[in-house]
Order: sequence, then structure tokens, then C-alpha cells
Amino acid sequence: MAGNPPPFSRYEWLIAWRYLRARRAEGGVSVMTWISLIGITLAVAALIITLAVRAGFRAEFLDTILGANAHVTIYSSATVDGHGRISRTIPDYAERAARLRGVPGVVHVAPIVRGQVMASNRGSNAGVQVFGIRLEDLKGLPRIADPGLAEGDIEDFPEGIAIGREVARILGVGVGDRIRLISPNGVKTAFGTSPRVNAYTVTYIFSAGRQDIDSTRVYLPFAEAQSFFNREGVADELQIMLADPERVEELAPALLAAAGDRALVWTWRDASGAFLRALDVEDTVMFVLMSVLVLIASMNIISGLVMLVKNKGRDIGILRTMGLTEGSVMRVFFICGALVGLLGTLFGVILGSLFALYFDQILAFVNSAAGGGVWDASVRGIYRLPARLQLGDVLSAVALSLTLSFVITLFPARRAARLNPVEALRYE
Repeated sequence: MAGNPPPFSRYEWLIAWRYLRARRAEGGVSVMTWISLIGITLAVAALIITLAVRAGFRAEFLDTILGANAHVTIYSSATVDGHGRISRTIPDYAERAARLRGVPGVVHVAPIVRGQVMASNRGSNAGVQVFGIRLEDLKGLPRIADPGLAEGDIEDFPEGIAIGREVARILGVGVGDRIRLISPNGVKTAFGTSPRVNAYTVTYIFSAGRQDIDSTRVYLPFAEAQSFFNREGVADELQIMLADPERVEELAPALLAAAGDRALVWTWRDASGAFLRALDVEDTVMFVLMSVLVLIASMNIISGLVMLVKNKGRDIGILRTMGLTEGSVMRVFFICGALVGLLGTLFGVILGSLFALYFDQILAFVNSAAGGGVWDASVRGIYRLPARLQLGDVLSAVALSLTLSFVITLFPARRAARLNPVEALRYE
């Protein structure tokens, strides 16, 4: 022990390792070590799983927003026509669409006719929102055009109507069946306006991944929707898809300028920004709560080290009389606590990562064991709850766990280093 050996020398690790492997007579220390190890493992795993599920939920929800809806919608402000009626339609939609396609970052521009009607089939009714759209524009919506989640052929869309999965369930129809659309704003006669009723063949049933979309949305061919809603020669709005939806606020001024007079811009952030901000706040709150859980688990290290210092008081006195410095004693007990935190964190990362990677199978098993209904899409909006394991979340959990474990270990380690060897050996 002569001289000044470097910190964390080999003998310090050997002493710490022997102390961690408590003999049967010191079973209390061993039990506390295992409790600390298991507690940190479960806390870190729970933190990683929570972060992965929250990231998966956000990604799935955002994908349904961007994959089934326009990134930017161009409206027209209200004008009064020659008959004194208020109109918000866009008569020059083709020219405006051509100008908007010239804006850098714009992938697709689609004129839309929009209206609300009643869909009916054999006594079953559903209020739906109709979008008049061209076939090539419908193909530009990834979530709607996904053949893996659809029934029928999207190429047959011009021959009939496309409806959401939940609309089909409510009306009890499938591909090839006919449904009626009833609009209160129909044919204008000398006696007033009579409802318009048209029957269409269901050629395509889609699933956008969102309960609210699948239960209310219907697509009609653009020309047919113009006729049905008395919109001949005009469109209600222009829907724009961007190459990078995250840049929507940056591109909004250029889009507004290209859209021309009386144009109004509505982005996907305007439509869903409040909900996404609420998710951000909830993510922060969940991280803080789970961090408290990791802190509580780390506190067990103090109990284990305090018991270890008490049981090893004689050993500390002997080592000090042999020349071991206070710093060496402190490092020995720091290594004891740090190893528990390090191993607990490692096992927690492995357990949490495996849980996140196989989350779909685990949730399916839990749902089966509970008899179904664990994940209710009608309440939560989306049909599935995926887990998305991200490196940043794992590193955050590791950094938090190791920081708390190392800081907490310092207090009992410092107490051990200050133990007076004379007092430790007085009764030996």
C-alpha cells in the first residue's frame, strides 16, 4: 500500500467484489443487494417501456394525420354572388392548383368538393362526410390507398364510391353493395329545395387507422360530387401534400401567395397541434413520474450500503491501519453501489427493450387473456398501440439511472471513508 496508487486500482475492485458477495452470516446485506438490483432493473425497464409506448402512440397518431389528410388546405373567404348568396367556392381551382404545384416542396394538389350527407342501407343510417376527389388524388393519400388494409380495388373508384371500414360496418355493406346518399340541399324546384337521393355501388372500403375517419368519411368521384352538391364548375377547397410536412409553417406564406386573392390557409398543425402539444406535456409528466420510480429504486442502494458499512466496520479499521486511505475506502464502497446500479441498469435496458420489441405480441396475449376490450379504438382513436424503441429514450433512461445510482452511492461511501479505525477496532 506504499506510495500513492491510482484511483480505482485493481485491489479496490477486488475488495468491493468480495464485499458484494456476502457470506451466509451476512445474508441481510445480500438480500438488500438483490432488492436494489431488482428494483433498479424493473424501474429502468418500466421507464423504457413507457417512453417506447408513448413514442409509438405519437408516431401512429401522427401517421394517421399525415397519411389520411391533407397537409395544407386552401379555402376561399366568403363572397356574395349576383343573387345575394354567400359563396366560399373556388371557381378557378385549376389555375390555382397549377400555381400551387410550382411552390418548392409541394408534392400534390387536389381540388375537393365537400359536403355532409346521410348514408343509408336497408334501414341502417350513418351521418358521413363526403369528399369529392379524383382517382389520382385519392391514390396520393397513403393511408387511404394502402391495399393491405383495404377491400376492393381502388382502380374501380370512378365506377362507384369509397367508404370507411366503420361506415361499412354500420351500414352492413361490402364491396359490390349499393348505398344511398341523402342530401338536404338537393334539387331546386318552384316549390323550394327537395332532398337529393342517389344510389352508388361500393367499390372500395378503406381503413385509415383512425376510428373517427373510418366511421365518417366517404369519397365520391370529383365530377359526380360536383353534380350531387350543385358545385358544377367549382371546388370547395384545394388539398396539398408536402414532401416534408414538418416544414408546413415555413412554406405557408409561399402557399398563401400562390393561392391568390381571398385565399385562406389551414395546416395540419392548426387542425391537430393542440392535441400534439398535449401529448408533449403528457410525455414530460410521464418521464418525471417514472424518474421518481427510478429514484425510489436507487434509494435501496443506500440501505444496502449502510448495512454493508456497519457489518464491515472491523474490516475498514484493519484496512485503514494497514495504510488504506480515506479515498480508497470511499472508492471501494462507491464501486459496491455503482456496480449494483450499473448491473440493474443493464438488466433493465435488456428487459425494457425486449418488452418494447415484442409489445404487439404481449398486448395481443393480454387482450386475449382478458377476453378482449383492452384497447378500445372508439375511445382512443387509433386501432393499435405500437411501441417504438428509440435510441434517445434508451440513453435518457440509462443516463438517469446511472446518475441517480452514482450520486446516491456517494453518501454511504463517504460515511465509510470517515469511519475512525480506532473506534472500529475498540471492541475487537
